Amino acid sequence: MLGASLRHRGQELLGRVEDLEAAAAKGSTAGIPFLYPWANRLAGIRYQYGGHAVVLDPTSRLLHLDEKGLPIHGVPWSRLSWEVTNATADTLSARLDWTREELLAVFPFRHHVELTVALRPEGVTLETTVVASGNETVPVSFGFHPYLTLPDQARGQWRLTLPEMRKYLLDGRGIPTGAETVFAGFDGPLAETNFDDGFALLHEPATLSMRGPNRRLSVELLHGYGCAQVFAPKGKDFIALEPMTAPTAALSQGGGLRAVAPGGQFQAAFRIRVEWLA
Repeated sequence: MLGASLRHRGQELLGRVEDLEAAAAKGSTAGIPFLYPWANRLAGIRYQYGGHAVVLDPTSRLLHLDEKGLPIHGVPWSRLSWEVTNATADTLSARLDWTREELLAVFPFRHHVELTVALRPEGVTLETTVVASGNETVPVSFGFHPYLTLPDQARGQWRLTLPEMRKYLLDGRGIPTGAETVFAGFDGPLAETNFDDGFALLHEPATLSMRGPNRRLSVELLHGYGCAQVFAPKGKDFIALEPMTAPTAALSQGGGLRAVAPGGQFQAAFRIRVEWLA
């Protein structure tokens, strides 16, 4: 369930899709990956929730570590086994059962995830449902990492538009300190501006977008996503506008987590909208 291609008028709108085999082997992100059971980093290899004290094995094939040795983006997309439950010409639904022992060693909460992707003329919508099918409450901290690009315009021509939000202050590892500051929004050329920032949304739904002379790509956070990450590293020809259900490191820090009680479910949806402007 990796978004490996999104084409409009014959042009690819996703970044980092040139070598998916290498990304799968390394456990790195590409295209539109599902970040599960946590988005972005944890503060360390230990976390505690609901009576479980988890110590992660940094050598496990089910973990990917960042350059500082922190677990990042949960279990790599290439290690998650989905079962397709419905497929039509423009819709795909799949189910991920979180019951295997090796998965429970990473995230010890029995449940399942349902993901439906619907393609429409205006774009693609991804709807995710977490179902607490076991006897325990399931913490929710997943997200997505869509790498978007405007293939017919240089980065210097891209214009980034972000709404007013609250910006998380980060330590040197990219982990929120617990403090926030006002972010008045952004509407201007991306050029060589560098972003790697986490935000709390003030309103739902919310839209983050990028545009060039001919095309606008918008990530519309429809419901369930209270946070967003903006990743636009200097010199790269992509922007990641990332829907997140919780702040970075919420699973290990304890702040901002939502939870699904036994027998309940949590749902979140976002859309990547594509508009032709010329």
